[in-house]
Amino acid sequence: MSRPVLYSFRRCPYAMRARLALQASGLEVELREIHLKHKPAAMLEASPKGTVPVLVLPDKVLEESLDVAFWALRAADPEGWLSPWQENRDAADALLARNDGPFKHHLDRYKYASRYEDVDASEHRAEGLKVLEDLNARLEKTGYLGGEYFTFLDAGIAPFVRQFRIPDKDWFDDLPLPSLLKWLHDFMESERFAGVMAKYKLWESGSEGVTFPKPDQV
Repeated sequence: MSRPVLYSFRRCPYAMRARLALQASGLEVELREIHLKHKPAAMLEASPKGTVPVLVLPDKVLEESLDVAFWALRAADPEGWLSPWQENRDAADALLARNDGPFKHHLDRYKYASRYEDVDASEHRAEGLKVLEDLNARLEKTGYLGGEYFTFLDAGIAPFVRQFRIPDKDWFDDLPLPSLLKWLHDFMESERFAGVMAKYKLWESGSEGVTFPKPDQV
């Protein structure tokens, strides 16, 4: 295998943050865009659990977005995205853990309430809002979650906050959380975000994926 293979789904926030980290590192992979309802056999052979992202390396397979992201950034981190972990590893880990645990729990039951039994979407929206209020308080101090510039703390959490906005954009955009709203708006309007959200044809077995990131995206 000449280069790592990344199985990805464009709109998945987990895959999104893995692509953001790969983009920031500048490490080149072969991206294979898949559809979650029609997962290719090659992906399932590499990772039977069937979730994205999956990064297939010559000697191992990484099946979690954070594993992919930290693999890339530990190999190359020209923008200092790992600085929050160098300054306070426990605090950085705790922010990601809250995002991936409680916040994602409430996000799913707010955005996809019909998939769950006996779920009140408004209650989960209210619980998720508490997390957003804390993020806003953090952003008021320095503008970014990890300090004075964009790091993987921002890249690791912003895709999920973006998802929380989708069910009711007017409600979200009217929240009295100006620092959070600016942070998310700047992220969604950035060249960085545009670069990882480019649309690609679905990968088919026997074909070659696309090069990611493209040279002009690094």
